[in-house]
Formats: sequence, structure tokens, C-alpha cells
Amino acid sequence: MNSRFSLLFKGMLMGIAEIVPGVSGGTIAFITGIYKELINSIKSINVISIRFLIKFQFKKFWNHINGNFLLTLLIGMIASVLLLSRIITFLLDNYSFQIWGFFFGLIISSAFLISKSIHNLNFQNYLWLFLGLTFSGYISLVAPSSTPNSIIFIFLSGAVAISAMILPGISGSFILVFLSKYEFILNALNNFDFNVLSIFILGCIFGLLTFSRLLSYLFKNFNDIVISTLVGFLLGSLVKIWPFYEVVEYDVNNNPLYTNPVLPTSQLLPEIIYFVIFSLIGIFVMWILEKKYIGISKSN
Repeated sequence: MNSRFSLLFKGMLMGIAEIVPGVSGGTIAFITGIYKELINSIKSINVISIRFLIKFQFKKFWNHINGNFLLTLLIGMIASVLLLSRIITFLLDNYSFQIWGFFFGLIISSAFLISKSIHNLNFQNYLWLFLGLTFSGYISLVAPSSTPNSIIFIFLSGAVAISAMILPGISGSFILVFLSKYEFILNALNNFDFNVLSIFILGCIFGLLTFSRLLSYLFKNFNDIVISTLVGFLLGSLVKIWPFYEVVEYDVNNNPLYTNPVLPTSQLLPEIIYFVIFSLIGIFVMWILEKKYIGISKSN
């Protein structure tokens, strides 16, 4: 029973991490010592498990996919997401500079943290870091501030976001921010919009069963290249959450469609102070996690 509650708590921590851009559920899984079991359990959902299901051998299916482990984690994650979604939405609406500053600090720290997983800092890895930074920064600049709410785009957003969960250092919510779907999905959660959530969840299931295997393979066989690219991707995407911008074009509903980041002026001094302070708080939070991460790594 104690281990079940412990696993539930770890799932709740992962849920908190996944709803906050910059903190990865994969990182939390790694820190708490369940990362390998999580990956192996996800991978076990394969042809063999489906065969058990088709033959109505539910007990064999459940044991094969490590069902108790996955279900307990899932319950914990869902509980955190439902509890926090309204709080995050409120903070974004009323304290945008503070919350984006906090996320800014988390992402910078996450990039620094996962860069420690690079075994050899050679020219090739620096090149991949630069390519990731350039690509991410360019996409952040040219991508519209609002993206389509079509079925296909929501589905793909779920598929890509859930795939990020298995990589320590990059969170699904960060991917949603990058795709301009973070606040949209949060509002769908708060309003229990079944149509949007069902499409998004289907995308998550698809991504978990397909993209996650590819990412896991790349992570296992090209660790330094993947991590270097992710670090560049994280740093370049800071443009996306920079709260100081000018609107270049509005959509038909008078919402910002295209924006350009700008340096803040002295007229925004209070907002600048809030942004800096909460960025430092975000960095401090990740510093605490890093200390915990190092301690557990040494103990293992």
C-alpha cells in the first residue's frame, strides 16, 4: 500500500511537471527512479499485448503492460492536471509577466540541466545545438501566435506533446506553448470540452504508441546528438514565451496573430522587475531539483 501511494505521489509530481512549461515529466520520472520502468511499460504495449486483448485474456494483457504501475501513475497525473489547470489559467490571465517569467527561468535551467547528459562536448554536438537553436528560434519568430483549432492540428498537438514526456528535459506543455495550443488546451480542461479533449487524448495515445518509440530509439542510440539538439531547441524557443512584443497582425477576432519580440522600455519597469524576479525563482526551483537529481544519481 505504501508503494502504491508513493507511486501515486510520483504520478502527481509528473502531472505538475507536465502542466508547467520548462519542467519535464520525464525528468521527474528519472529523478524519482521510475524512468526505465515507465519506458519499458510503454514499450510493452505492442503486438503481443494487443493479441492478448483480442483473445479476451485481460489478466495477461494487464500483467504484460504493467497495468497497475501505469494506471496508478496515470491517476496521479490526471489529478494534478485537473487541480492545476484552473490555477494556471487564472495566473496567465491576471499575472502574465510573473508566470511567463517563472516559465522562462524554468526553461533556461532545464536546458542547463539536461546539457549535463552530453558525454562529449565536441564540434559535432555544438553544431547540433546551434542547429536546434536556429531552427527553434526561427520557427518561434515566424510561427503565428495563434494556430488552427482544427481536428487534425489538435490531434497532432496531442501526439507531439505526449511524446516529449519520455525525454528528460522537455515537457509536453512546453510543446503546446511552442504550438500555441497551451492556453487553448487549458481552457478545454477547465470547461470539460469533450470534443477538444477527446481528439487531444486520441492524439496522445497515438503519439505514445508511435512517436515515443522513435524518440526512445534516438535517445538510446544517439544520446549526445539528441540532447544537444534539445538544448538548442529549448534555448531558441525562449523567443516564444518572451512577454514583451509588438503585434504585427491581428486575426478576424482582433486577437494577436503575428508578433515580434522587442526589448522592454522604461515605461514597463514594474513588469520588467516582476519578470526578472520570477525568472530567478524559476531558476532556483530547477536548482533545487538538480540538487535532488544529483543526490539520487549518486545514491543509485
